[in-house]
Amino acid sequence: MLRWAFIFLIIALVAGALGLSGVAGAAATIAKALFICFLALFAIALVAGLAAGRRMRRTLQEPRSGERSEPRHILRR
Repeated sequence: MLRWAFIFLIIALVAGALGLSGVAGAAATIAKALFICFLALFAIALVAGLAAGRRMRRTLQEPRSGERSEPRHILRR
């Protein structure tokens, strides 16, 4: 999505340099909308990743009742 935003930004800059104000305005609007959508999806993914990381860390740190306190992936000798 960020790639498309940059493509439309380049189209807007080229059209603006050539004097095609209608095309430049439309491409700039599309680029701006796509960039805002990209930022929103990035923020959502960032918050979801942080929440999942905290939940995973808490799960690994707190043993359940009746279980050993060492992690499951450690092999006994």
